[in-house]
Amino acid sequence: MTTTSDSLSVKSSMVQGSLDISLVIPIYNEYESIPRLLETITSVMATLNFSYEIVCVDDGSTDGSAGLLRELATDNSKLSALLLRRNYGQTAAMAAGFDYSRGKVIITLDGDLQNDPADVPKLMAKLNEGYDLVSGWRKHRKDNQVTRLLPSKIANWVIGRVTGVSLHDYGCSLKAYRAELVRDMNLYGELHRFLPALAFIEGARITELPVNHYARQFGKSKYGLGRTFRVVMDLLTVYFMKRFLTKPMYVFGLLGIVAMVLGVAVGSYLTFIKFAFGETIGDRPLLILSVVLFLTGVQLFCFGLLAELLMRTYHESQGRPIYRVREVVRH
Repeated sequence: MTTTSDSLSVKSSMVQGSLDISLVIPIYNEYESIPRLLETITSVMATLNFSYEIVCVDDGSTDGSAGLLRELATDNSKLSALLLRRNYGQTAAMAAGFDYSRGKVIITLDGDLQNDPADVPKLMAKLNEGYDLVSGWRKHRKDNQVTRLLPSKIANWVIGRVTGVSLHDYGCSLKAYRAELVRDMNLYGELHRFLPALAFIEGARITELPVNHYARQFGKSKYGLGRTFRVVMDLLTVYFMKRFLTKPMYVFGLLGIVAMVLGVAVGSYLTFIKFAFGETIGDRPLLILSVVLFLTGVQLFCFGLLAELLMRTYHESQGRPIYRVREVVRH
C-alpha cells in the first residue's frame, strides 16, 4: 500500500501507458454506490483480456466515501483512491484522474451506478476502429423529463452548433479516450463537459455510441439548473478557443476598427453641429451616454477574453494543476 500527500512524488513515479485501461471515476458523496460499482466493474473486467486499474477520485465527500475508498484500496490491487483536499468540482476531479492514470486508454464514468460498466467492451471496440474519443449516448435516458432531459437536449443542440461537434449527449460521463489526447488538455471551470469539443480542436477523431443508462439508486443528483450560467460562460470560452485562440487580433482588431469608426463618426457629427450651428456639445447626454456605454462594453468584453487567455497561459506555462491532492492510497 502507498499512502502519500506528496502529489509530485507519486505522479512522477508512475509509468504512464503501462496498462491497457484506466477507469477514472469522480466520486462525491456516493457511499452507498461505491461497493456495488466496484463489484460490477471487477466482474466485467474479469471477462476481458485487458490489464486495467480503477482510479476513484474523491472530490471532498462528506458522507464517508473517502474513508470507504481508503479502506477498499488497501485490499484491492486494482483500485487507486485519489482523495482531494476539498470539493473542487467534477472538472478538477477528472483532471486529477487523468493525471494519475497509467492506462493507454482512459474510460470515464460516473460513480452513481447510472452508467453501465458492461459498455466498456463496446467502447474499446469502437475506439479500436481508429477513433481517438468515443462518447457515450444515453439514448434511453432514465432521468426526469422536465428538469434533466429537456434542458439537456437544448444544451446539446446549442453546444453542437457553437463548437461544430454534433453529439447527442455531451453530458454523458461514459467516454473512452486515448491517453495521449487527454494528457495534452488543461481543464478548468466546467470544461469537462466540453472535452469532445476540446479534443476536436486538437484534431481528434470523434464518434459516439449508444450506451445503457439506469435510474439513480442511492443519494441525489449533484446537477441542477444552477449550473447553467457556468456552462454558458465555459461554452463561450470554448467558442473563443476554437475560433480565435491563435488569432486574437481577428476579435480585438475588429472591435478596434469598429470603435474607431464609431468614434470618428460621433466626433464628426458633434464637430459639425458645433461649428455649423454653434451648438454646445459638452453637456449633451448623447455624448456622455455613448462614450460611457461604448467604452464600458468594450472594456468588459476585452477584459473577459484577456482573462481567459491569461489563465490558460498561467496554467500551461507554470504546469500548475487546478487541484491539490491530500492523499493517494494504493495496494
